[in-house]
Amino acid sequence: MFFAPYKSGWLLCIKLTPNASFCGFRGVFVNADGEEYLKAYTNVAPEKGKANKALVAMLAKRLKTPKQAFSIISGETEHYKKIYIETTEDISSGLRCLSENEE
Repeated sequence: MFFAPYKSGWLLCIKLTPNASFCGFRGVFVNADGEEYLKAYTNVAPEKGKANKALVAMLAKRLKTPKQAFSIISGETEHYKKIYIETTEDISSGLRCLSENEE
């Protein structure tokens, strides 16, 4: 899975494509090591953290979780990111839906 329980929340692995023709989520990518990443797309340029902010905004909206709950713990300047979501709620069904639905 591209997400797992972590500390007092969830760890989410994402492959972000900035400058895309649309914003949303489409499926899962599996790298050569067998690690799964949620494929995310944003039409925002990757400059000064704007694409990361757009990604967090999309996640917060879809998961109905405040933006302040999200922290990028690795990959801030890369396509592959690990995002920590601090929440006591079980958002696993919402996370699962991200890979199944298009925005």
